[in-house]
Amino acid sequence: MRSLRWPLGLLLVSAACGGTPGGGDDDDTAADSSGAGDGSTSGDAAGPRTVRFVAMGDTGEGNTTQAEVAAAIKTVCDAAGGCDFVLLLGDNIYDDGVTGVDDIQWQTKFEIPYQNLDMPFYAVLGNHDYGGQILTFDVGGLGNEWNKGPLEVMYTEVSSKWEMPATHYTIKVGNVGIIALDTNSILWSNTQHGDQRAWYPTALMEIDGADWKFVAGHHPYRSNGTHGNAGDYDAPEIAGIPIPNPLPIQGGDDIKDWFEDVVCGTVDISLSGHDHERQWLNEPTALCGTELIVSGAGAKLTDLQDRGNAYHWQDDQEEGFFIFEITGKRLVGRAYGKDAVMDFERTLTKP
Repeated sequence: MRSLRWPLGLLLVSAACGGTPGGGDDDDTAADSSGAGDGSTSGDAAGPRTVRFVAMGDTGEGNTTQAEVAAAIKTVCDAAGGCDFVLLLGDNIYDDGVTGVDDIQWQTKFEIPYQNLDMPFYAVLGNHDYGGQILTFDVGGLGNEWNKGPLEVMYTEVSSKWEMPATHYTIKVGNVGIIALDTNSILWSNTQHGDQRAWYPTALMEIDGADWKFVAGHHPYRSNGTHGNAGDYDAPEIAGIPIPNPLPIQGGDDIKDWFEDVVCGTVDISLSGHDHERQWLNEPTALCGTELIVSGAGAKLTDLQDRGNAYHWQDDQEEGFFIFEITGKRLVGRAYGKDAVMDFERTLTKP
């Protein structure tokens, strides 16, 4: 058990497999910590404590925009009385991941941009974190260099801020439970770092009792962005009809099937990146009532497309992030731009 000094309330992290490069054996660990900090109400006579966290993806550019988004996060979190953590939704280091824990990119694309944010960063893996090769040619983002993902797991032991206990794992804080997926491995039907389909019931048990349950992964089930909907990722169109592409990175059939077979009906909200916009879709029948949110505008933008998904709100004009604030049976999600101005707000409640 590894103890984390975590400033805001009770944290419980359970890690699945994938903790060492190239390893396929289970290496379960758990970590817990308790305490209280500004901005969170403990579960006493004052009422249920508030959990507040940032969610964004596709951050690892090391550019000016990434730093501007980081500054906006600090402004918004400070004004709210503090945030508990940041959830990074993959593509943490562009363009083809890292070469080790001492890769200079850790400094230029993570530590320096977020140096003023004093909170843990929990991360999932994206396709760019897994690099990519065809024969001897580097193809960053193809996502098939399976030794690279666990390098980001190893960095957890080096950084005081970075947290990735395994390639897939769970987080439970207060009444919030998060299942962090390695969707790139699901995309390729690769189980080198563990069989996530077999592990998922265990993950649900680990967050049992949470009033609000999230699944977080890089690849979206549905999206109005450039990559689009799982099953039609990056699909070319002829006369407005998407033509499936057999390459796993472009098709996403396995992602579609996995979400429909495994995730459907088990969580309240699905968080993803991959497309570089901010979207809160309005497709209540698409995944058994799960709210579908894309937050992939942490450092750059791509254009929204007509993918046939209704939405509550979406934007491709400004980089930014979502913040979720949960108190008891009430959840408020807010979208902010890099100017620290709130662009959208939606409230969910449970009886």
